[in-house]
Formats: sequence, structure tokens, C-alpha cells
Amino acid sequence: MRRIFINAGIAIALMSVASCAHQQYKLTAISGTRVLIDSTFDTPVNEYDSFLAPYKAVVDSLMSPVVGHSAINMDVKRPESTLSNLLSDILVWGSKSVFNISPDFAIYNMGGIRASLLKGDVTIGDILEVAPFENKLCVVTLKGDKVIELFEQIAARGGEGVSHSVKLVITQDRKLKSVKINGKDINPNAEYRVATLDYLAHGNDDMVAFKDHTDIKTLDIESNNVRFIIEKYFQTMAAQGKEVTSSIEGRVTVE
Repeated sequence: MRRIFINAGIAIALMSVASCAHQQYKLTAISGTRVLIDSTFDTPVNEYDSFLAPYKAVVDSLMSPVVGHSAINMDVKRPESTLSNLLSDILVWGSKSVFNISPDFAIYNMGGIRASLLKGDVTIGDILEVAPFENKLCVVTLKGDKVIELFEQIAARGGEGVSHSVKLVITQDRKLKSVKINGKDINPNAEYRVATLDYLAHGNDDMVAFKDHTDIKTLDIESNNVRFIIEKYFQTMAAQGKEVTSSIEGRVTVE
């Protein structure tokens, strides 16, 4: 806040000088002061706390239920991370349970993962922090040449979340070196089923190859929101007595 205040003052001074340039005024000095933000500015909040208490209680009741358990701390980072691996695999799992489709692979954008997951109980609020958007799960069809183009775009971004079936190698200068799906080279003339978010299916996050998809399967209902599918996955694992875990597997590497 302090830096913004001083820069704004400088900007105003410079604009004033510019507006008076025709009068041949010259800037001779710039000075600034510090404003200490301490308890002097504190305002009693008891009445506000009392006002917000019933609303906070409602929010807490909605966000605090435990849906499952994480065996490890999971975070997100390029080119590959435990949380992006998990969420990509959940898209594959969700495609089978929602659409009865087994996709060839899944893509989950790193930018869509907004928090880490800590080891231990996972609540509805934790899932909401990880996936706060209204993105829907969808499965699209892409021709092999467009799949190759998609992975070129992913390489240019330094990696994205990919499911277990993908083996992607990126060069140091972010070019596609190689990619295999289920251990096989991509056939440019074949068709591939891809699970992803509807946000990406429209070509966002520079993955424009998705725009050439065909035969999209999705549901425009709340239960198809990705965060609810993630929540359902944790609940399913918990019902089976399993903690959710993930690992770095070399799905995306840089050479």
C-alpha cells in the first residue's frame, strides 16, 4: 500500500509538470513520507463480529464436512506435480462414472488449480479452494494431428496436468520433443477421446487445438462441476477405506 501511495504522488506531480510544460516550469525536487500503519488505525470490531457470526456459522457448516483423506501434501507446479497428476486422473475417473466413456487421456490446466492439498482430512472447503470455478467435465474427440498440436502448445507452456497414460518430453526451450499415449506414438489420422474442462475445450489457456474438437460429451448441470466430481472421488475412496495419494511419475519431463 505504501508503494502505491508514493508512486501515485509521483505520477500526479509528473502530470502536473507535463500540463504546465508550455509555461516552462521545471521539476526541482520530489519528496515522499511514510505513514506507519499501526494500532492507531484499529477500529473495535465486536459489533461487526456479532453481526457476521450467524452467517459465518452457516458457511462453516457448509465448508467443514470431511469428504476424504489425503495421504500426503499435494501441490501444483510445472512441468509435473502430485496435485495436477491426481486431478487429471480424476477427470478420467469421472468420465467413466458420469459418461461411461474411457478417454485416451485427460488434460487439466495448472492455472485452474488454485490451492494445494495438505495431508490429513480433506473438507468441502478444501476442494472449493483447489477448484473454485464453475468448470464442467467434458469429453471431446480430437484427430491425431490436432492432439500433436495440442501437446506442442502444452510444451510451449512448460507443461500442464496430464493423466497417467501420457508420456510427454519437452525440450529446454519449450518445444515438443516426443509424446506417447499408452506407450504408443500418436497416429495423426486416428481419433482420440480427451477428458478435460469445458474451459479448455473452448481453446483457452493457449490450448487452441481444442477448438477443433468434435463429438463433445458434457452435462450442463451442477453435479457435473469439476469440483463436485473431485469431491465425489474423495468420498468414494473414503467409502473404500482408502486415503487419496499421488506421485511424480515422469509424465512430463524436460530434457
